[in-house]
Amino acid sequence: MTTWIITSSSKISNLLDTAREIGGAVNVVVVGDTQVGGDAVIRLPLADNQPVEALSGAVADVITAEPGDVVLAGNTSADRVLAGAVAARFDAPLLQSAKSIKVGEAVLSRFGGLSDETVSFDSVVVAVLDGGDALTADAGAETVKEVSGYSATVTEVNTEDTQTGDISLATRVIGAGRGFAEKEDLGLARELADVLGAEIGVTRPLAEGHGWAPRNSYIGVSGHVIAPELYIAVGLSGQIHHTAGVTDSEVIVAINDDELSEIFKFADYGIVGDLYEVLPELTEVVKGLE
Repeated sequence: MTTWIITSSSKISNLLDTAREIGGAVNVVVVGDTQVGGDAVIRLPLADNQPVEALSGAVADVITAEPGDVVLAGNTSADRVLAGAVAARFDAPLLQSAKSIKVGEAVLSRFGGLSDETVSFDSVVVAVLDGGDALTADAGAETVKEVSGYSATVTEVNTEDTQTGDISLATRVIGAGRGFAEKEDLGLARELADVLGAEIGVTRPLAEGHGWAPRNSYIGVSGHVIAPELYIAVGLSGQIHHTAGVTDSEVIVAINDDELSEIFKFADYGIVGDLYEVLPELTEVVKGLE
C-alpha cells in the first residue's frame, strides 16, 4: 500500500510520522517550491501570484491511489481545499479532526473533543490532521510536473486582523477570558506570552462579542481545538464549550479570582487571585528563570 501526503507547506513532520506508522511507501505531492521529505516527491510548481488552491484539480490528477491507500493533508486552509479535491476525485471519505489513523481504521475527534469515534474503511481515504513542525529531512527522488491549473491570480493580500502564529500548532498557549476588563488589558497576557514563547487565544465572547481579538484566535467547540504542552487559562470561567477545546493539553494552569470557578476542575494547577496582580508577578518570575 501507499500513503500519500499532499501539502503546500513544509510543516508535515506529523504527517510523515503518521505515514511511517501506517507503513508502506510514502509519496509526497507538494504544491509550490516548499522543501519537504518523503520516499518520493512529486512537485507541482506555482506560477507567479497563483494561489495554491488553483492546482487542486492537478493534485488530484497526479495521485494514483488504490483501495486501502491513505491520503494525508495538513489542517491549513489551502491544504484542506487540496484534500477536498482528492476526496471528490476518488469518491473517498474525507476524515476531519483525525487524531490517529492506521491501515483500515481511524480515530476521529467529535463534538469539539468531547468524544472520539473509531471508523473503518477499505477504500481510498483522505484524512486531515495537524501537519506538525517544519520538516528538515532530505527527500527521496523528486519529479517535477508542470501543470496549468485553474485560472486564478492573487491580486491583493490583506493581513489585517490576523494572528501572527498558529495556536493550533503552538506548544504553549495562554487563553484569555472575560476576566479582562478592557481590550488594552490583554497586554498583560501578551507580556507573559512573550517571555514564555507562547501564543494568545481567547474565548468566544472576546473574539466575536467584544471584537477584542481576531476570530481565528477563538478556542472552543466551534473554534480551535488545541493540545499544547502548556495551556494557561486566565480570567475564564471554564464553560464546557471552551474546555472541550483544551482537554488534551498536557498541563493546564488556571488563574481566576473565583475559587469556585469551573476551570479549576479541569486544571492541573490553579492560582486563586486577581489576574491584574498575578500576571505581572508571574511574568517577572519567568523572566528570572531565563
